[in-house]
Amino acid sequence: MKQRYNIEGMTCNGCKTSVAQYIGGLATVDSVTIDLEKGQAIIESNALVSLATLKKVLPKKYKIHQEDIAAANTPLNPAEGTSVNQQNKLKQLYPLLLILLYLTVSSNLLHLNAWNLQAVMLDFMGLFYIVFSFFKILDLKGFPESFRMYDPLAKKIPFYAWVYPFIETALGLMFLMRYQLQWALIVTIIILGVTTLGVFKTLLDKKTIRCACLGTALKLPMTEATIIENVLMIVMSIVILLGT
Repeated sequence: MKQRYNIEGMTCNGCKTSVAQYIGGLATVDSVTIDLEKGQAIIESNALVSLATLKKVLPKKYKIHQEDIAAANTPLNPAEGTSVNQQNKLKQLYPLLLILLYLTVSSNLLHLNAWNLQAVMLDFMGLFYIVFSFFKILDLKGFPESFRMYDPLAKKIPFYAWVYPFIETALGLMFLMRYQLQWALIVTIIILGVTTLGVFKTLLDKKTIRCACLGTALKLPMTEATIIENVLMIVMSIVILLGT
């Protein structure tokens, strides 16, 4: 069943992520969708989640209430909800897909006169890291909190979440400058492999959280696209390693 609740006190994407994490941690909750602009939470669960339970798990800075109890607890139309969710997901993923398209075109154009698959892949990976690290560095305060929600290593070592954007920047420069490529490829396989495992687990648990791949500047849902994006980088790393 699905329930709607109004939540006051959410002022940024960090708040949105925190609220989703607190509510999503409840055993009966299958998924949580937070609308920051409307200050609303849509909870999908296998049993009714009481207002008292939600108040207990949320910090005091967040005020949760129902303006219309009947409307708030009326299950959403399943067909309508699925259609809206699919449209919203595609709309939210648009920036990510557009960036990947630009990176693909750019890396191919760089070698238009002397096209070479390995060179194209190396430049794609270098540009990928530079662009994605840029968005993460835009909000160094908000990114670590979002990243720790699904990356296993960041959960155990909080400092790793803080330095991760700079690791990506360094890897991007190494690929573009063709510096210590073997080490850059190995590190890529390791860090993206760990992240991919965390993303996979999050999707299996059906938790609705935000992907931190583009930092907190853009609102991206955690979807299968995140796995595909990471797996693509891992596969290219393996192919280049085997080729060299």
